[in-house]
Amino acid sequence: MNNNDKNAAVILPLVLIVSLFFLWGMANNLNDILITQFKKVFSLSDLKSGLVQSAFYTGYFVFAIPAALYVKRFSYKAAVITGLLLYAFGALLFYPAAAQREYSLFLGALFIIASGLAFLETSANPLVVAMGDPATAERRLNFAQSFNPFGCITGIFIGREFILSGHEPSAADLAAMTPAALEQFYQTESQSVQGPYLVIGALVLLWALFVFLVRFPKIATESTSERSASWTDYKNLLANGRFRFGVLAQFFYVGAQVCLWSFTIRYGQQALPGTGEKVLANYLMASLVAFMVGRFVATALMSRVKPSLLMFAYALVSVVLCAVAILIPNLIGMFAVVATSFFMSLMFPTIFALTIKNIGDQTKAGSSLLVMSIIGGAVLSALMGFVSDLSSIHVAVIVPLVSFAVIAAFAWACSNEVYISANNAPIAAS
Repeated sequence: MNNNDKNAAVILPLVLIVSLFFLWGMANNLNDILITQFKKVFSLSDLKSGLVQSAFYTGYFVFAIPAALYVKRFSYKAAVITGLLLYAFGALLFYPAAAQREYSLFLGALFIIASGLAFLETSANPLVVAMGDPATAERRLNFAQSFNPFGCITGIFIGREFILSGHEPSAADLAAMTPAALEQFYQTESQSVQGPYLVIGALVLLWALFVFLVRFPKIATESTSERSASWTDYKNLLANGRFRFGVLAQFFYVGAQVCLWSFTIRYGQQALPGTGEKVLANYLMASLVAFMVGRFVATALMSRVKPSLLMFAYALVSVVLCAVAILIPNLIGMFAVVATSFFMSLMFPTIFALTIKNIGDQTKAGSSLLVMSIIGGAVLSALMGFVSDLSSIHVAVIVPLVSFAVIAAFAWACSNEVYISANNAPIAAS
């Protein structure tokens, strides 16, 4: 087979893999709408509404290592199909959860969706890194991740148009309703999630069928079950100071992203009093547009600027923007929250690629630990909700501010090509 034939053979599989970045972006950012919706339907505090993200990202944490072991035993392709099936199943569970109007059932459905996404992310990210020259891995993964914001924007659009009703009765309005009217209001608001999630479930099932039917290259279909040292891989990686720092940075990055997007509407409710939820959802959508543009800009800049140095600069700007949001909680602060998305756009794929670079046959295990670090979204969003309940939402922006400071430290270490090895000796990064 000549090079042209090989390139043609990989195009369709690559399109299907890149589409996964869209699909999990859509699921991730629908959560930001769900937080607002469930806060209204179930009369939740900021901490309790943040449990949407806690349930979701706990699914990532729990299933990341099983997903990596599954990839080793079967293949990347098998893991992708399994992930899509779990994603679809969780989405379809929204129908009975809404019918019973039970918050715990919604959280369970979100946990199952996230378990499927753990399989997808554990497979897709390292597969994109593996399919090409290691020297351009950061740029290639940034390019693939550039399609993720399209899914994020789609999720916000679906939520704004088909879930949020724009009906926001005050506490006095609710108290004035008859029991029958109040029950009808809650039931209608709860059932608004059924249609969108049924459609998403059907779409994801269809995509699983496409992946099953399409022929993938060998790297995506081969297993490595002959290697029995799976748990040794994890032990070796956790002894690697460079790798541990990368996992920590990813924990704080995902936490910062989830905090900012989850509470953008909530921040706007305090910063811009009287502004409706549908209008505030536009600020969230603007954040995602900025994030999408930032991905493409960062990918282009990486051909001229060292990725780790670029990330260091972006992280410092993000720290400043978070400080503005804390100190000036009005329209200026709102714009700062939105602008932060542009600068955090390159962080996930860059941290991911820098962390797994040159770890050889431990890449699958390393990828799973990086996916486990997504638990930062569960931990830090709950922490931000807790801080908000104790003080206010603008003060709680201190949580993502500290997170970006940690990322800046990791980026600075990478830009200086110095890490700490297992025996605490400095080593040069590749």
